[in-house]
Amino acid sequence: MENAKIKYSNKTLLDLKSNYTAAQNDLLFKKLVKSIGAPNEVAMKYTSQLQDTVVELKRCENCPNLLSCQNNIEGHVCYPNYKNNKLIFAYTPCRYQKQAITTNQVKGDNQILTAKMADIDITDKKRVKVIKWLKNFYDEYSSGKTTKGLFLHGNFGCGKTFLIAALFNELAKKRITTEIVYFPSLLREIKGDFDSYADRIEYLEEVDLLLIDDLGAEKVTEWGRDEILGTILQYRMTNQKPTFFTSNLNLEDLEAHLAITSSSEDKVKARRIIERIKQLTIDMEMISANRRQ
Repeated sequence: MENAKIKYSNKTLLDLKSNYTAAQNDLLFKKLVKSIGAPNEVAMKYTSQLQDTVVELKRCENCPNLLSCQNNIEGHVCYPNYKNNKLIFAYTPCRYQKQAITTNQVKGDNQILTAKMADIDITDKKRVKVIKWLKNFYDEYSSGKTTKGLFLHGNFGCGKTFLIAALFNELAKKRITTEIVYFPSLLREIKGDFDSYADRIEYLEEVDLLLIDDLGAEKVTEWGRDEILGTILQYRMTNQKPTFFTSNLNLEDLEAHLAITSSSEDKVKARRIIERIKQLTIDMEMISANRRQ
């Protein structure tokens, strides 16, 4: 169901305009609004959140290193993007965090390849619900029951990919085929080698367990959304193949991300992808400490 359009009283609108006008006395606030391209009538509804972003940007200006970060999520700024007539705030890595990600990429890949369920930290209460669900999936899938996968969304670095990789590695011991694909890289790989396009898509359709990692981090195109993601999901939904996703976006924000433009056609196509994800998965959120330090 589409979200109902919020109606503001005249007094509320006057308050929003007043607060927004006052906030524009800050040059960085004014520059931020201009850079994201949001009209004033939209931006003024997010004045408080925009001011929070400005505070984090100012902290970044003189920050000497990652360990000195004072932002809410270390190494990230909660940055707005204007899409479909609203602002979507997502945590964006700073220059130091990007360097850390690049440096630790090989290490991270090795951790995913060797992850085991016995290695999962069960002391963090914020992850217990997800861990129990994964254990239950392991038990049911091993017994031959058909079950849905997981759409796991949450903050950067909380271990979403590691947890699912641990499950996959344990099930792989039972000769169950598994595949983890980092979605932005998958799109680049297919573009770079169209000769293997059909074989690659067929494999991702047929593999027993599939994790589409970091959905929402890619630059959205109609081709990537409809021809790649849509094709894979349609086949797996029709054939009841468990499919997993990790994302920093919840389903509502992911739908806005996938829409590309505000056209009714794009909105319908984005909604179609989200409906397929809902058919394939259980939706769970995990907000926990950043474990990439």
